[in-house]
Amino acid sequence: MKVVKDTTDNLLSSITNTQKKQRKFQSKQVSNASRRKFSGSSYKQRTKPKTNQKQTTPQKKTERIYKTAPKSGPNKLRIIPLGGCEEVGRNMTVFEYGQDIIIIDMGLQWPEEDMPGIDYIIPNIEYLKGKEKNIRGIFITHGHYDHVGAIPHLITKLGNPIIYGTPLTLGIIAKRQEDFKTQPLRLKSISSDAVLNLGKFKINFFGVSHSIPGSLGIVIDSPVGKIVHTGDFKIDTATSGYLPIEIKKIKEFGRQNVLALMADSTNAPQPGRQLTEGDIQGNIDEILANASGRVIIGTFASLLGRIQQIIWAAEKLNKKIIIEGLGMKRNVELAQQLGYMKIKKGTRIQLKDIKHYPDNKIIILCTGAQGEGNAVFMRIANREHRTLRIEKGDTVVFSSSVIPGNERSVQKLKDS
Repeated sequence: MKVVKDTTDNLLSSITNTQKKQRKFQSKQVSNASRRKFSGSSYKQRTKPKTNQKQTTPQKKTERIYKTAPKSGPNKLRIIPLGGCEEVGRNMTVFEYGQDIIIIDMGLQWPEEDMPGIDYIIPNIEYLKGKEKNIRGIFITHGHYDHVGAIPHLITKLGNPIIYGTPLTLGIIAKRQEDFKTQPLRLKSISSDAVLNLGKFKINFFGVSHSIPGSLGIVIDSPVGKIVHTGDFKIDTATSGYLPIEIKKIKEFGRQNVLALMADSTNAPQPGRQLTEGDIQGNIDEILANASGRVIIGTFASLLGRIQQIIWAAEKLNKKIIIEGLGMKRNVELAQQLGYMKIKKGTRIQLKDIKHYPDNKIIILCTGAQGEGNAVFMRIANREHRTLRIEKGDTVVFSSSVIPGNERSVQKLKDS
């Protein structure tokens, strides 16, 4: 068996070794920032905490900051990250002006290896209790689970406000919601050209390059200035055949009264430029062309840009694609229905038809590149899949970066 790792693995490499240190620093940083911001009467009236008092969890510290914050007034804008700040996952940010609140993203975070029994972590919404009627809308930047995964768990607690997103993003949210018995979601589709007025906020959008179609950046216009929230992005003018980053639009917003920029681009502090989707496509083409037998590729179910690139490469080489994994099948079918993904007739075949083709014409695309125990990739490696086994001559590809905290699971998968 030949194990191949594509060149996208550097996307999160700089974060992996420093993740735990960053989290410890984050709590201290938030507390210090709060001290600077709330240095008025509300802060001075607070009882000084005992120095020998042990704090049990980071959540308790966050709640203490919320309770000491001054009440919102007519001329106060508050930006409150409930997750996703200086960490990977659990993205959720609150914007509040007077009696108006909007929220960007509502994601989950995967647990680290020292969190047994925890499937995932969701944001703490204690601050929003009693303010549910003030929420004017929830805006989702894109359909990855670290931005949408907490919706089924939190949306009813927030009064079921309207969720705004692009068609693919809303489709992913709606499909996942089918697995939960909650009241129907209120979904409204938007494009990058949409303009919305919600209370004191005016909302504009711009397209960004990311590994999933339909990704947006958001511009929030408040009475005291604009806040630009990029969502996940990288600078790439041609991303897998769909909407590239709208540089001209971003420049135009930059000439206006921008109060704050909230940017999320992994490895941005590193010098140089990130790989383009064209670079990655060339790497995929080379791996598939040089494979003498079957190719088994593990990736994310929602990494639709990468899935499309693999399909394009298969079509150029006249190879057949088999998609395994319920989540990936759902997302591919949804993307096809909405016009975000194109697959030529005859390229995709069913697993039951694999015996009709030679090994060097078969590509198996499956979920589980993060070492998830029940995912297809791990079941194949452990010889637990009902049909598929890794055989001599197979090329195994990990086509995704390792999420911080999953290093041991991924290494276990490789060792299998």
